[in-house]
Parts: sequence; C-alpha cells; structure tokens
Amino acid sequence: MTTLDTTYHQRRLDERLRDPEFRREYDAARRQVDQVDAVVQALDRLRVDTGLSKAELARRIGKNPAAVRRLFSAAANPELATVAAIASVLDAEIKIVPNEPARVSTRPRSRRADGVA
Repeated sequence: MTTLDTTYHQRRLDERLRDPEFRREYDAARRQVDQVDAVVQALDRLRVDTGLSKAELARRIGKNPAAVRRLFSAAANPELATVAAIASVLDAEIKIVPNEPARVSTRPRSRRADGVA
C-alpha cells in the first residue's frame, strides 16, 4: 500500500492557517468534527461494554450492519437520528452541555408600544 506524502498538504495548511479568517473557520470545523468523533467513540465504548456486536446493534436500530461498521470505523458524519437510536438501544441519552455558564444579557428588554414588556 502506498503511503500518502502529506508534507506538501501540511505546509499548505500551515500557510493558510496564518489567515485569521481561514483559521477561525478551520477551528470551528475542527471543533465540530472532534465533537462528533467524541460522541461516536463514547457510543462505541458503551456498545463494547454492553457486549453488543455491531451487527446486533444494527439489527436493533433497523440499519444495515455495514453502515454501523462504517460509523464506528471511519470518519463518518452520522445523522443525529442514528446517533439517538444507538444511544437508546444502549440505554444512554445524548446531552448538550455548555462549555461555560450561560451569559445573561445586559440589554434592557424592549417594550411594546402598549407599555407591556
């Protein structure tokens, strides 16, 4: 198997990352990919811990076993419905947890013309 030489690609990426706008977009996309990967890895660990094979998990959520294998072994971008179905079968739930406390708006609420807020 031929190994891809990524030296050029890495140099090109490093070059583009010097552009602040590109860097912001790249970092945002990277965070999204990392979050999806973390959820999929957590589900796979839970699947292993519960003793379910990928084929059995696929059967329980009504998906093709090959699709579930790809989900756990590739850089897949799963549908949220599939992730929720897998979590349900594994007796788990998906939660969104803010990284920092919610910011309270300091702007005054606008008033309607009749004086009601």
